[in-house]
Amino acid sequence: MSKYKYYFRKPKSEIIKDTLHWLAVTGAISVAATSPYFGLNLLESLTRKKKYKRKQIYDTFSKLKKQGCIEIKNKNHQIYISLTEKGKKKAGWLQIDTLQIKKPKKWDRKWRFVIFDISQLKRFYRDAFRGKLKELGFYPLQKSVWIHPFDCHDEIELLREFFGLTEREMRLILAEDIGKDDWPKKLFKLS
Repeated sequence: MSKYKYYFRKPKSEIIKDTLHWLAVTGAISVAATSPYFGLNLLESLTRKKKYKRKQIYDTFSKLKKQGCIEIKNKNHQIYISLTEKGKKKAGWLQIDTLQIKKPKKWDRKWRFVIFDISQLKRFYRDAFRGKLKELGFYPLQKSVWIHPFDCHDEIELLREFFGLTEREMRLILAEDIGKDDWPKKLFKLS
């Protein structure tokens, strides 16, 4: 396991993952505070396939609040639930952790290069970014030049945003002609 995965503690429970994901997508929400199990309707609308017990939902919100991931406020008989900065980081990590580059049926014969120059002060981010590129199937040409054959613009932009990298620190380059490309084609099993 990469060292960057130890820093971002991933929730083990599916209900916590679902809750954080839903709150990240919707932003702050409000729920009528008529029941101590106010999250039931919230999570049932989120997960039609999965059914959670009322107590699980209540306990999940309670646990996330204790961990400092969500903020729950009661104003004028309404409960407002929002992610804290810590919760946004945890929800962001879940999104990054499940990131994948889809292999198209037919390769467009273009190469994607990610080049980066991340300062020593951000060494942790640089190592985590490099580890994520490896997970996504990129191949290193040099320490900070990585290649991939498939469209990955959205995935790389998400990584840039998550790691807080600027255009000067990281770029995605699209190239049609890289010279003799037999070895990368063989590496990526392309014809």
